[in-house]
This record gives sequence, C-alpha cells and structure tokens, in this order.
Amino acid sequence: MDTTNSTVFIPGATSGIGLALALRLQQAGSTVVIGGRRQALLDSIASEHGLDTVQVDVADADSIRQAAETVLAAHPSLDTLVTMSGIMRNEDLRDPAHITDAVEIVETNLVGTIRLIDAFLPHLLGRPSATVMTVSSGLAFVPLTATPTYSATKAGVHAYTQALRQQLVGSSVEVLELAPPAVATDLMGGQDFGGMPLDAFIDEVVGLVESGAAPEILVQNVLPLRWAERDGTHQHILEAMAGTGH
Repeated sequence: MDTTNSTVFIPGATSGIGLALALRLQQAGSTVVIGGRRQALLDSIASEHGLDTVQVDVADADSIRQAAETVLAAHPSLDTLVTMSGIMRNEDLRDPAHITDAVEIVETNLVGTIRLIDAFLPHLLGRPSATVMTVSSGLAFVPLTATPTYSATKAGVHAYTQALRQQLVGSSVEVLELAPPAVATDLMGGQDFGGMPLDAFIDEVVGLVESGAAPEILVQNVLPLRWAERDGTHQHILEAMAGTGH
C-alpha cells in the first residue's frame, strides 16, 4: 500500500483510530473518503479537514451498497478499502438479555466487514494494484472476558482475512490485517483501559505500512496477544486481563 498516492475509503472513521488514520494518510498525500452513520458529524469533519465523506451504516446491507455506488462514482480510482467500523460492548453471559448486544456486534463487526469487502472487491480486482485492510484486534487472539462477542467477531475477522488473502493469491489485491492493541479511543465510551496513546499507535502503524510490513500490521504492544498461543502465555494473559478489567 502506497500511503502517499492511494485513494482510500475508510468506513467507521468519524473518530478514534479510523479518523486518525484517515488524517495521516491525507497528510501523506493520499485521497481519503471516510464513512459514518451520523451526517452532522461527517459534515463537521469535512468542513474541518477537507475529507470527502459518505453516510453508511455497516449493519445495513442496502446502506453499504448505496455507499459503494456513491464512493466509486465519485472516485473511480479507488484502490484501498479499510474496514474500520466496529462496536464493542460489555456482556454478562449469565443474562440471556445480552443476546441483543451480541447480534448487533456480529452484524456490525463481522457481517459488516464481509459485506463491505463484497461491495468493493469487484472494483478493486480491476485495479492494477489495490489493498483491502481489515481491522481485527489483539482480542482476536486472547479474548477479553468482559467483551466476549466483540472478541469472537475479531477472531472471525482474522480467520476471514486469512481465507480472503489465500483466495486472492495471484490477483492485484493485497490483503492486510491491522490488529490493534488497547488504544486510548472512545470505543467503549472513553473508558480508560490503559491503552497506548492514539498518536503513538498511528505513528507506528503508518511506519509499518510504509516499511512494507505484511500481511499483518502489528505494533509492539499487540505482540504478546498475537503470539500468546505460540508462547504458552495465553491462559495467563486471559486471566490477567479478566482480573484487571483491561
């Protein structure tokens, strides 16, 4: 992925990691379109930063199709999709009422990722060089007890990304996976998880992308989670995160 000369669509980029990445790619020289559900927020970001925007709800198939049509009509040179959208909620699995949250999380994080890729992949396969970057999480590898469905969807995104990458071997589309650690954002209403500062995270991510790191974009802070199974530390980290609430 060329950070200086790409045309990028990032749904789920009205705040947090998504917006920070969008602004950094714009600063590097790429054309960036961001998507989100709230039109007023999109308008504000467009006015402040000069980013192109499109309204999209990744939990709604029709919304994704309409957004794809809008983005591709305005930016036929689009060559990069970053599936940033995601929601994270605490769940008490002893309470059957959690299923409402669980279904919404699966619909947004996993099914939304699949639908976004479906909507843009035919176009990307027609480009001389293109990139799909999915966004999983360190919690794909060691789940956070308090957010079981979120963790499960990110494990699903990881597996789906691996299969997509293998299916596209020999094509013009590179498939990357960004697996963030805990980062200080508003994902859980701004709760303090002791996450790494957003600017430091984005600095490291962009540096990795520019260095050609592939197929997984892994900052140093996420490595203990990514390799926990291999290193024999999985149960220890699982229990430690459950005990501290991180």
